[in-house]
Amino acid sequence: MFYRCKILNVNFPSSMSLGTFVKHLPFSKPKTSLPPQRLNFKSLTTTTTCVTRSSSYFETLNSRQKDQIHLYVDALLQWNQKMNLTAVNEVNEVMERHIEDSLAIIPPIQNSYISSCNNSFDNLRIVDVGSGAGLPGLVLAVACPGWEVTLVESMNKRCLFLEHAVNLIGLSNVQVVRERAEKLGQDSNFRERFDVAVARAVAEMKVLAEYCLPLVRVGGLFVAAKGHNPQDEVKSAERATKLMGASVLQLCSVESHSPHGQRTAIICLKNRPTPRKYPRDPGGS
Repeated sequence: MFYRCKILNVNFPSSMSLGTFVKHLPFSKPKTSLPPQRLNFKSLTTTTTCVTRSSSYFETLNSRQKDQIHLYVDALLQWNQKMNLTAVNEVNEVMERHIEDSLAIIPPIQNSYISSCNNSFDNLRIVDVGSGAGLPGLVLAVACPGWEVTLVESMNKRCLFLEHAVNLIGLSNVQVVRERAEKLGQDSNFRERFDVAVARAVAEMKVLAEYCLPLVRVGGLFVAAKGHNPQDEVKSAERATKLMGASVLQLCSVESHSPHGQRTAIICLKNRPTPRKYPRDPGGS
């Protein structure tokens, strides 16, 4: 199935809900509604199953959200001088390569969640695995204040930055958890508790499947932000994804300021519970 849309540069009042916000995004859906289908890897080409275009997602935010993003970017660059948070060290580059890329996965999440999970997307429980500097999770929390976002990061220094950024921005819908995803997935307080798991630039897809899918409830989504041509990686991860109880729902191509001008959101639907043995301890079989 193909979805094509163009996001216009518009400002919305701070009182507007996420649902109303997304309704203003002019998505163009197919005239006929088809049920999600399993991808045929033999037919996968550089054309992906959905395309999202935007001149600037940042410009769709309201003034308070824009101010919060600017505070975050300033803090990121300040802390980046004393620790390795990002290879990008200019404000414009951070806005283009990190902020816009993070915001770009909201429409794919919205499209897939409504069509496949049959639930409202206004109050999602999101987990960002390997959050690092808070990308994309912290940015999603700013753009979607109704979402409850958990940032999972194993490095203490990065967690200190994330806690600082959350307090500085004034976010009440974010919690920072210092832990490895392999251990968190075996914790009953987190296992299969989230509607959507997201990961950006963390590991290969087959590894991410084992890190992220145990955290997703049955009927929820796992969204991996990948490069411009991830078909081979998706194919190699098919077995691991299936083992975790999920299947690839669609690949959504989004415009990006990355070197190739395009990134891909790989969206997986969790169909059944993850076997108890997963995720395995580091070094486990």
